[in-house]
Amino acid sequence: MKKVVIAQNISFYAWHMRLNLAKALRDAGYEVIFVSSSDPFIAAQHAPTTQGDIYSQKLDEMFEYHEVAISRKGTNPLTDLKTLYAFYRCYQAIQPDVILHYTAKPNIYGTLAARKLGIPVINNIAGLGTLFIKQGVLTHLLKQLYKISQQGAQRVFFQNPDDRQLFIDHQLIQPQQSALLPGSGVDLERFKPRPKKQEEGFTFLLIARLLKDKGVMEYIDAIRAIKPNHPEVRFSLLGAIDEANKTAIDKKELQSWIDEGLVEYLGVQDDVPAIIAQSDCVVLPSYREGTPRSLLEAAAMAKPIITTNAVGCKEVVDDGVNGYLCQIKDANDLAKQFKKMLKLTPKERQNMGKKGREKMRREFDEKIVFQRYIDTIKELEG
Repeated sequence: MKKVVIAQNISFYAWHMRLNLAKALRDAGYEVIFVSSSDPFIAAQHAPTTQGDIYSQKLDEMFEYHEVAISRKGTNPLTDLKTLYAFYRCYQAIQPDVILHYTAKPNIYGTLAARKLGIPVINNIAGLGTLFIKQGVLTHLLKQLYKISQQGAQRVFFQNPDDRQLFIDHQLIQPQQSALLPGSGVDLERFKPRPKKQEEGFTFLLIARLLKDKGVMEYIDAIRAIKPNHPEVRFSLLGAIDEANKTAIDKKELQSWIDEGLVEYLGVQDDVPAIIAQSDCVVLPSYREGTPRSLLEAAAMAKPIITTNAVGCKEVVDDGVNGYLCQIKDANDLAKQFKKMLKLTPKERQNMGKKGREKMRREFDEKIVFQRYIDTIKELEG
């Protein structure tokens, strides 16, 4: 049986974002092995009564699992060299037939290790993060690392055409290496329309890690503009406090928003569909994405969405059809879109949601993604 490794930065994201792909690969006859780091801090936010990283444990129960220490946001060269060596030793022990990489450090250091061992690699560039938003020395270094490492990849998938073109324009990859995927896809069976409790008022919901680059500050400023004339409207935040990220929202600042009555913080939840079901519109004012999973899931549940006219976000919304687009880093324009959404009749919002569900079925069904991976793996097998 052919061995396929799925390598992700932390087990939480491997569990939530790659589990269905792993099952599809197993059903197609492959032995699937997960490689990731654990992150007890992220795990504790989702399962505070458990010890250690529950998501590493879950993966280990369903598949073979190997832990590799990865500093997600660190830029220490010595630490990254240790990560490279850890990938090398891990892949050397597993001897996989192909490796699927996700997130920056597996894409870079995992690919370098696999190339040394002669193992075929399929990478997924799922958004370019803070360093590509804020140009500087670290951005230049990251581009060079991508350029060196991606020479060892047999296929590089991108989740939007802008990111793909950026890599081609900067000669980080060869055009023939690359291909587009509709994000990570969305599970249309898990994320499907559910009735909302009628007694609850209109609710806007932002689902994202609490980072400035996700547009959280613009969300708060837009709420301040809306609240005086619409005190009955609720605004919620769902997502982890990612202290490892330099653009993370401070806990004290979050608490001040709660105390001010601006937002309800829902923390982190595993049952995301239940939270989406109780919202009326899902919002993501992000500065840049791959293809945001939260919007795919919301649209699949027939919720209208508001997001920025940004790379990765704009692909999910047909403006005025299944939601509205606003300008990046523009709280006033975001507030304007809030007002437009509130002025719609329930029937008009329902029609928007239906259009979103149709778009997800047509363009973003996760089965499309799974088949592309299976077809690509078979191509590499010759």
